[in-house]
Amino acid sequence: MTLLFPIIYSAALTYLVWKAFKVMSNGWSISGDQKKILNDRNFKQKKYTIHPELLDKSGNITDEELLTVRFSNDNDSTIE
Repeated sequence: MTLLFPIIYSAALTYLVWKAFKVMSNGWSISGDQKKILNDRNFKQKKYTIHPELLDKSGNITDEELLTVRFSNDNDSTIE
């Protein structure tokens, strides 16, 4: 058992390091034009996010009133 563990550990470590370099080499080998295309298409952030609970069944923004909750300090004695 004491001889088998270092062999398995070394094999697993070697495999994981090889896979890591293989994945990193794919990123390093992309040309400048391909990087620009990837950045423009996949990583462009949207200006706003619509939460699913604001949409009706057909996917349009709902017109119904929404329940809102305001949290305040426990020692706030004013009631609106």
